Amino acid sequence: MARLLESELPVVAAPMAGGPTTPALAAAVAGAGGFPFLAGGYLSPETFAALVAEAHPLGGFGVNLFLPQDRPVDRVAFRRYAERLAPEAAALGVTLDPVPVEDDDAWPAKLELLLADPVPVVSTTFGLPERTAVRALQRVGTAVLASVTTPAEAAAADELGVDGLVVQGVEAGGHSARFDPGAVTPAISLPDLVRAVRTTTGLPVIAGGGVTGPAGVRDLIAAGAETVAVGTLLLRCDESGTSATHRDALADPAFTETVITHCFTGRPARALRNDFVDRHHPAAPYGYPALHHLTRDLRRAAARAGDPQRLHLWAGTGFRHARSGPAAEVVRALAAGL
Repeated sequence: MARLLESELPVVAAPMAGGPTTPALAAAVAGAGGFPFLAGGYLSPETFAALVAEAHPLGGFGVNLFLPQDRPVDRVAFRRYAERLAPEAAALGVTLDPVPVEDDDAWPAKLELLLADPVPVVSTTFGLPERTAVRALQRVGTAVLASVTTPAEAAAADELGVDGLVVQGVEAGGHSARFDPGAVTPAISLPDLVRAVRTTTGLPVIAGGGVTGPAGVRDLIAAGAETVAVGTLLLRCDESGTSATHRDALADPAFTETVITHCFTGRPARALRNDFVDRHHPAAPYGYPALHHLTRDLRRAAARAGDPQRLHLWAGTGFRHARSGPAAEVVRALAAGL
């Protein structure tokens, strides 16, 4: 039976928006026999178009898009949070804008670009796209994947008519793909989640979250996944665009655990626990992308200043297994014994 993702090895490089996923990282993963995804989130349409054009020679690759959100932030809570963060920003020479910015991450323009210049695979995150968008992408030959975190979300994606699922476990680093940002995080391991999804739908599954080595890949494939996605394991690779501050923190023994927090962007995401999380998580309102825009310059300044205590240090539960070196070595090691 044909595989959903055509690659030599059942290893996917997860899309990591904001810098870590680079064309060089995608090329290295593809060259090693894996399947790379590029991150379209946060990019302007012009930058996104250039990224897609650069990726075409890879042959098999995918792009990920963030979907527009329909839950504006509470403006009173937002203003209070901006006031709360003002001293953090001032310490880094940054001024925060107290007016919330709500946007659609240029979803319509990026969709139109992908219809005019099709790619093999498109995945979406933060909900489900409109049925018309799914059908339009499929008509130009693109396979459409939906990112899900529960069997119920998987069933909804199946009903929509997507071609496959990216099943994200609670162990995953970075933003949770769950449709409802305020929902309770399911306390279920990724292999068990894959099995539960597979009883709900027959769609092909790409599974990701907390993978630390080849044993984890084998376990997920045995649970019913066709392919296994990794992100955190690639953050320290030579070809990634991860900031030096983030790279160093992943290897710093002072950071001992990860937590799920919405204090940086208004959407739950797993990160290394640092002082910013401890100070502000309890007071942070939900509201993506408003909080993302509010804290963006603060976080960029923290990265430039080498300040890991004010930076969003996205990381999955297996962060201790992230190593420096070529990405190809990571991909090949993950597929060992298959």
